[in-house]
Amino acid sequence: MVALAPSLPARSAELPAWRLNALRCAYLLLIVGLGIQVWPGIVLRHAGWELMEGVVQCMLGALSLLALLGLRHPLRMLPLLLFEMAWKAIWLAVVAAPKWASGQMDEGTLATTFACLLVVVFPLVVPWRHVVKTLVLDKGDRWR
Repeated sequence: MVALAPSLPARSAELPAWRLNALRCAYLLLIVGLGIQVWPGIVLRHAGWELMEGVVQCMLGALSLLALLGLRHPLRMLPLLLFEMAWKAIWLAVVAAPKWASGQMDEGTLATTFACLLVVVFPLVVPWRHVVKTLVLDKGDRWR
């Protein structure tokens, strides 16, 4: 009989309830923030978007929907928070920081910078030992 390997092991018993609930708060922040910022545009104003604006808004809408799963499965959805931290860190480093350093920060970039800086709470709630243990050190899935 062939045993089916579980996908990413949850191991929620390894973490205290407060840590899991802190993760849920991070997902809730994503849901509420993107719900306020993105979903009105998706539902009401999508016809006027340029191509890349539409791509970004729809991608952020999908992120907010997937964050709903994080409320139920905070550990299994950790890659979602890692993605959120990664894209914002890259944007801040590649777009915002050079504009700020050169004194060319416009109003739109400044507003997006402040919105992206809200991500600073996520590294505080991510259980980094768990991330390293399950995503870096654990045996990966088979290739064949």
